[in-house]
Amino acid sequence: MTSTRLAERTKPARAPRRGLGLALAVLALAGACVLSLGVGAKAIPASDVIAAILDPDNGAEAPIVWSLRIPRTLMGLTAGAALGACGALIQALTRNPLADPGILGVNAGAAFAITMAIAFLGLSSPWGYVWFAIAGAFVATLAVYAIGSIGRAAATPVRMTLAGVAMSAVLAGVTQIVSLTNPRLFHSSLSWTVGSLGGRDLGIIAALAPLVGIGLVLAVLVTKPLNAWALGDDLGRSLGGNPNRVRVITITAITVLAAAATALAGPIGFVGLIVPHVVRWFTGPDQRWIVALSVVVAPVLLLVADSLGRILLPNGELRVSIVTAFLGAPLMMGLVMRRKASSL
Repeated sequence: MTSTRLAERTKPARAPRRGLGLALAVLALAGACVLSLGVGAKAIPASDVIAAILDPDNGAEAPIVWSLRIPRTLMGLTAGAALGACGALIQALTRNPLADPGILGVNAGAAFAITMAIAFLGLSSPWGYVWFAIAGAFVATLAVYAIGSIGRAAATPVRMTLAGVAMSAVLAGVTQIVSLTNPRLFHSSLSWTVGSLGGRDLGIIAALAPLVGIGLVLAVLVTKPLNAWALGDDLGRSLGGNPNRVRVITITAITVLAAAATALAGPIGFVGLIVPHVVRWFTGPDQRWIVALSVVVAPVLLLVADSLGRILLPNGELRVSIVTAFLGAPLMMGLVMRRKASSL
């Protein structure tokens, strides 16, 4: 019975549909990259974008493409991949289809650490506070895991979810208090706290991309065990899995991915919640495909939302987190109104 249920999650009959979905996602990602490179205060045709990339020293558009558009697009690719994989892992770990990367307190821990670094250490550069974001995310995750493990019972998904929600509320409250009582901190951290793909150079992206790569490798390692994990601890253990090891590796991957994404772009909601849901409609409950397609589809959503924000406010910028909220809220309401959420 158990092996039948596991085979149902990974049955090869869905492979053509999954492969087609992956191919379409890659094409959509290529289109989103072209859109991101061409859209802005000055629209640049795709042919001129390609010419500027091939010859950075010639053409009036080359400085714009290389100094603004390429870092912004790479930011969307990196942060989007991290948020997509992170959301898929959190929903699988907590067995909660409505979970998102903030549920374990990781984003709140990163934001809290950055706020403290700016307020009390005077840091103002992403190079300075990015490491505080990672440290804050790790500490918050460990605290949530420790709180969820209090007592004789092991840290169950429900206990960890409740601990994460409580931790997020406390850290967010303290962060707001410190920000509102320090006008300098409030203004200096405003652009980061809103969530944006702009204002970052290639150096900071190159520094954090390896962390995202490590997180994605860990995610790949646990996708197959997570299929057994979804059947429950006892059934997963009967199939030869080690729930504690799967839990630790998954939490580590979630922490690394969420911390890197938050340090790069600030808090951006709905991407890690919506994308795994949409992907699951095509892939079914197999975590290997869910994580793989989420890594591709999440940057599409992030880049399209960022481009849409620049189109709506051509002389300024409607931050990507605001656009994703407008796009994600109707989808979220649709999910809530569905009779049955996509199976995990």
